[in-house]
Amino acid sequence: MNLVLPLRKIVHRTRGYGHGPIVRLMSPSDLGEELKPFVFLDLFEADMRNLAGSMPVHPHSGIATVTVFTNGDVTFDDPHLGHGTIGYGGVEWVRAGRGMWHGKELSAGSSAAVQGFQLWIALPPDLENAEPEVQYVGTGGMPIIGPARLIVGAYAGARSPVRSPHGVNYLLTTLKPGERWTYEPPLGHLISWVAVGKGALTAGERLVKGDLALFEKSEAPMTFEGTEGAGATFVLGSAIPHPYALHLGSYSVHTSAAALAAGERHIRKLKQSLDATGDRRTGSGSTPVFRT
Repeated sequence: MNLVLPLRKIVHRTRGYGHGPIVRLMSPSDLGEELKPFVFLDLFEADMRNLAGSMPVHPHSGIATVTVFTNGDVTFDDPHLGHGTIGYGGVEWVRAGRGMWHGKELSAGSSAAVQGFQLWIALPPDLENAEPEVQYVGTGGMPIIGPARLIVGAYAGARSPVRSPHGVNYLLTTLKPGERWTYEPPLGHLISWVAVGKGALTAGERLVKGDLALFEKSEAPMTFEGTEGAGATFVLGSAIPHPYALHLGSYSVHTSAAALAAGERHIRKLKQSLDATGDRRTGSGSTPVFRT
């Protein structure tokens, strides 16, 4: 007897807003309220030399940033973490915690053009004002589950090396034309969404490059199929709902007004130290995350 799984319905779609190399698909003041702990998502596509040059150094607190690349590669150069390359399936994970400054820590790799996603995850109270942490994991360091790379979390007996909070999964997947893949959310993962970086897929509805789709709150599986002639590359997030209100600063998201105030105080204190250090560029031209 074959069990027919219920179809997980898409309840909202967007193509975000923006122009030039960056399109904002989600922010804490709009879809982030529905999808928390996922609170922000950018799709970027540009010459990395221009993108890195135009990105200002800026602060964060209370969140983690997750940067993955769907096309091309970048380099990192950090006095504590070494030098290396991040391409498809690798990740830069920055847990901002109580505060850090970044924006120029990645520089062009072997390919001038890159495409990818930057995601923000709201942190729980025990981590939102904890010490910041940075991880760079190359393509070979990520678990592979069928057509998917497990960027954050635990799934199908595998666990990502990223030291992320419990109850959050984030996967990068490429499907060939006509290839099907089913994601079965872990227990309690009622929040699910998908964003397409390349090609097109079907998930009850047809989604194309630049689409972000929210699924109904449920633990039901989701089946994806790469469209004939194109296939698709996309990111998928699922999580246990974040049970806290979002308290927003200019670059910060916290669970309370007191935690936000503490994070912003530390950011201002860090800025004084950052200004006093002068030029921190490495030989590769990148400027490491400032977190001490």
